[in-house]
Amino acid sequence: MSKVLIIANAELVESKGTMVSSPVTQIMINSFRKAIQEENPTTEVEVISTASLWSNPGLYKNKQDDLLCPLTIQLPEWFQFPNQKIYHDCRQVEYLRQWVKDNLERSTNSLSSQSLGDLWLPVVLTLKGPIYGEVIREGEMPNLYQQPLDLDDKTRQILYCLAHKLLEYLVAPTSVYLIQFSLLDKEVIFDRLWPFPAAPAIASLKVQKPNLFDCHWRCLNNQPILDIFIDSQLPLLSR
Repeated sequence: MSKVLIIANAELVESKGTMVSSPVTQIMINSFRKAIQEENPTTEVEVISTASLWSNPGLYKNKQDDLLCPLTIQLPEWFQFPNQKIYHDCRQVEYLRQWVKDNLERSTNSLSSQSLGDLWLPVVLTLKGPIYGEVIREGEMPNLYQQPLDLDDKTRQILYCLAHKLLEYLVAPTSVYLIQFSLLDKEVIFDRLWPFPAAPAIASLKVQKPNLFDCHWRCLNNQPILDIFIDSQLPLLSR
């Protein structure tokens, strides 16, 4: 591995030679870069904008020694990297909803629905199996995410079963996943699956050890993760 390339929803301002991204995306990039460099201080890390992938298809095709780590699901079909298949599968949102409905007998959102899931179950999928994190919720303001959310045991077991069977069906590789869902009268409504620590994962930065970006880097390198912990002093959130 000569370099780690982080692919994110950012734009390159050529006149300034800098990347411009949303504040949340920048936190994601910085957190993942920190996780990489704390484990591998000598590793060079470069950020690639999705815009540059779409505008210059040949630019990153031959970097065989680089480790490609997308923090976005919006990627060109021609862009090849180790976990390409699971990203492709996760883009098939309606297909996955139908599979969950047919095979797990769980309610799902429809593409015509105006509502999106406002809760996320983190799943750290290691070589030894899944580790389930505390649920993340969206706060009162946009892009404000909070963890941990208090859920009853029955709801937790439904979520764990859904996550396990869905990831097993997709033959998911080691990574951090977010199961996006909502609750309607305590019924789990499946929305979609994210194959990387998406924006809600920033909630873990101050409350979970190791945080979800650290976990993601360890998963990509097949490093052991024995458990994840939430600060015991934190109060449980409620809906």
